[in-house]
Amino acid sequence: METVTNKTLEKLKYDLVRAGLVAYETIEQAQEIANAQNINIGQALINSGTLTEEAILKFLEAKLHIPYVNLDDYSIDEKCLKYISANDAKKYRIIPLFKIEDTLTVAMADPLDLFAIDKIIETAECSIEPVVSSQSSILKKINELYKDDIIVGEIFTDETSQFDWRDELHSEDLSDNHIQKIISAILKQAIFEGVHEVSFQREGEGLVVNFKKDGEILNKGNIPTVLTSSFTAKLKTLADLDAAVSELPQLGKLNFKVDDINVVASISTFPTIMGERIFLKIYKPPKPINQIIKSETNLNVIKSALQNPGIIIVCGSPLSGKTHIIYSLLIEAAHKNKNIMTLESIAKYNLENVHQCELNENVGFNMDKASRFIEFQSPDIIYLEGIKTKDSFDYFSTLVFENKTIIMEFLADNMEDLRYKLSFSDFETLKSIISCLVFIHSKDSIEVFSKETAQKYLA
Repeated sequence: METVTNKTLEKLKYDLVRAGLVAYETIEQAQEIANAQNINIGQALINSGTLTEEAILKFLEAKLHIPYVNLDDYSIDEKCLKYISANDAKKYRIIPLFKIEDTLTVAMADPLDLFAIDKIIETAECSIEPVVSSQSSILKKINELYKDDIIVGEIFTDETSQFDWRDELHSEDLSDNHIQKIISAILKQAIFEGVHEVSFQREGEGLVVNFKKDGEILNKGNIPTVLTSSFTAKLKTLADLDAAVSELPQLGKLNFKVDDINVVASISTFPTIMGERIFLKIYKPPKPINQIIKSETNLNVIKSALQNPGIIIVCGSPLSGKTHIIYSLLIEAAHKNKNIMTLESIAKYNLENVHQCELNENVGFNMDKASRFIEFQSPDIIYLEGIKTKDSFDYFSTLVFENKTIIMEFLADNMEDLRYKLSFSDFETLKSIISCLVFIHSKDSIEVFSKETAQKYLA
């Protein structure tokens, strides 16, 4: 596991000792904590109460003769945001402040990160003058000023029902944005054809573009070999993935617009013997639950289940819209002054008043670890994505007896398939505490079972 570092403090940590700000033993202990918790040594000193963030920043200002700027009281020239991408700003904890002639002044949490400075000089094509600011204030400004995540571009569906992304591929566009236009064209065709899964994989010459619809893989053409590297690098960059890594799986998120509506796609990369495979899954924006469930009786069943301990289970076949329904349930629950938490591989949409937690195997934050610690957050409602083991089912089922509401999904092609799968003894406890069952037959046919009707049907 790679430790999150601050090169400036790593170089100057013993100067803190020489300046009499901390003891040598304290620095050594802070280093051990930083390595164990995957944080930088400065954050470890702050978390332990040894030094305040202000004291560290003042020390850096005096030691490096680099001015300290409090961003809370600073007005940034937003025209300068174009010089540093949102990805680089987040990655290097850096934000542009203003530009005078050929010099861009930037606020950095790590002003001795020469690699970051060289990267920004290369992309901004101007000289860089760093000042020191706190990491938290820089990240706050980044979130305020850079709008959403990176947007692929707007896609409008009212132009024509006939569309082929290869028209963009074969266009005579020589601009730097041509690859991004190809990506946008592929997504546009997927939306036109009602496709939610797109994959890219090496086969023979170039990269094959496949759509998956109704369980069938459809070949939609090839990206030629000459463009393969730049295409995959651009797609990864847009999804905030490391374009240089192809030997390890990565998971990211891509934003684009369809008819002025923000749409999210998760992106998964995976190494194979033929080369890296990239899989993209498109998620529709969630709607209020009353726009999906029209029956007042069924709505009352759902609302009651959200207010009381029990398991709300959302069932359906692959790509039936289970996640869409669950996000609508979370939106409904968010109005009830409840502590709502989620455990997801990736958050598809940011939900207000919901504490969304993304699992991260790279740092050991998996479902097993999350389940052991989530109770300490005292949640009222928990959404769990993709539980696979009996132990996990049993553990989260026991939380119902501690007055928790659990929302989970369950894969079943139809009601008979659901009854068969839940007939195994492993699910006896789970079945006994189901408070609401939602089965998605199709986008126009959603069945809602109350606690009584669900248990009667599944008996």
